[in-house]
Amino acid sequence: MINDLIADSLTRIRNAAMRRLDVTTLLHSKAVEAVVAILAEKGYLDSFNVVEDGNKKTINVVLKYDEKGRTVINEMKRVSKSGRRVYRGKDEIKRFKNGYGIIIVSTSKGVLPNDKAFELGVGGEVLCTVW
Repeated sequence: MINDLIADSLTRIRNAAMRRLDVTTLLHSKAVEAVVAILAEKGYLDSFNVVEDGNKKTINVVLKYDEKGRTVINEMKRVSKSGRRVYRGKDEIKRFKNGYGIIIVSTSKGVLPNDKAFELGVGGEVLCTVW
């Protein structure tokens, strides 16, 4: 049984990118779907779709590579874990890697990237960082 679906999803994406796979499959949850939607919106993933098979859902993710065949994701890191939760205020999540990366935050207004959370003036639990 997997306890942390977000960490599992990030690991699956990282491993598929290292093996230069085109598509990988993730287990579905609303939080994982929100994180994948943010990654696709910010240009780290090509696309994704939710597949329903009976009462079981999965997410198919199409990875994105540059013209030289390298993955556009340099690093994906799970920050807040089940053993140690990490929370940040709105001022602490303003920028990451001088604007080259994003912080994905779970806020009271939903799962948001750092720029949108700063715009709305909310902080929350830091789920992961990507650059």
